[in-house]
Amino acid sequence: MQICLYLVDEQGRVYMWYREKEETVMNHTHALTRLVWRVALALSLFTLFALAGMRALAASAASPSFIRIVDASPDVAIVDVFVDGAKFLGSVQYASVTDYLQLPAGSHKVQAILLSRGVSGTAVVQTLSVQAGVAYTVAAIGTKSTGFSLRIFVDDNLMAVGMAKVRFYDLSPLSYTLSVATGSHTLIAGLAYPGASNYLRVRADIYRFTISAPQPSFALPDQAILKTNTVTSIFVVGVFYGIPPLQFVHTQVKGLPSVAGTGSDPNAAPINSSPFTPLTLGSLGVLALGGLSAGVLTRLRLFRRKTPDPALALALCVLA
Repeated sequence: MQICLYLVDEQGRVYMWYREKEETVMNHTHALTRLVWRVALALSLFTLFALAGMRALAASAASPSFIRIVDASPDVAIVDVFVDGAKFLGSVQYASVTDYLQLPAGSHKVQAILLSRGVSGTAVVQTLSVQAGVAYTVAAIGTKSTGFSLRIFVDDNLMAVGMAKVRFYDLSPLSYTLSVATGSHTLIAGLAYPGASNYLRVRADIYRFTISAPQPSFALPDQAILKTNTVTSIFVVGVFYGIPPLQFVHTQVKGLPSVAGTGSDPNAAPINSSPFTPLTLGSLGVLALGGLSAGVLTRLRLFRRKTPDPALALALCVLA
C-alpha cells in the first residue's frame, strides 16, 4: 500500500527508486520470458507429435484392405461368405471370381458356407488377418474326400509401367504340377496345388499359353489378351478328365501407380466404412501455431525493449 501512495504523490522519487531496482526487475523479466518461451515450445512440440500421431491413425483407419473371393472347389456349387457374423458376399458361383471389396484392416473371423453339389452345406471357419492397403485373393478349395478350406493369397496390383503383368493360380485339386509356356519358351515350371506363381512382366499382346503337366500328361492351350498397365490373373480350376472339367478363369484389373501401401483396387465399394473428419487435427494445428507464435513474440518483445515495462516492474517490485 505504501508503494502505491509513493507512486501517486512523488513520481520523481519513484522513478529514481525504480532505476535502482531496474537490474532486479530485468532479471525477473528475463526469467519470466524464458519460462514463457520454454512452456510455449514444449506445448508446440507436444501438439505437433500428437498431430502426427493422429494423422497416422487417420490414414490407417481410412485405408482398408481389399478382398476378392474365388470358388475353386469342384464339389462346391455356391459359396456364401460371412465376416465377423455379418454377410460379406452371397452366391459366389463355382469357377467365378468376385471384384475386390473393402474390408477393415485387422483380424476377422471368416465363415464360408459351401453349398456342395447334391449335399447339404458345409461351414468352413478361419481367422483372416489383413493389412491396410493390401489386396488378397481368398479361394475356397478342396473336395468332399479331402475336406474344404480357404486359401489366402497376397496380390500385387501395382502396374508395370508400359507393360502387362500376369499371374497363374493352380487351384485344380489333383496332385500334378503345372508348367506354363508360350511357344517354345517356358515361363513357369513346377507350379503345385494350391499355389500361385510369381508375377510375370511381359509386353502387352495377345498370348497363347500352353498349360501342361507330366503326370497325368496333358497340354492345354489358353489364350489371353494382356493389356498395357493391367494385372491379369489366370486361375486353373476343375479336374482333368473329370467333372467339372479343367478350365481357365481370367480376371483383369487396372494396375495401380507405385505408391507405398497400395496393392488394391481403388474402385472397390466401401463396406462399413465412415469418413474421417479432420476437426481435431485442425484444432491441434491452430494450437501448435499459437504456441510457437506466443514463444516467438515473447522472445522478440524481450530483445526489442530497451527498458523493462513499468507495469511489469511495478508488479514484480510489489511481489518482491
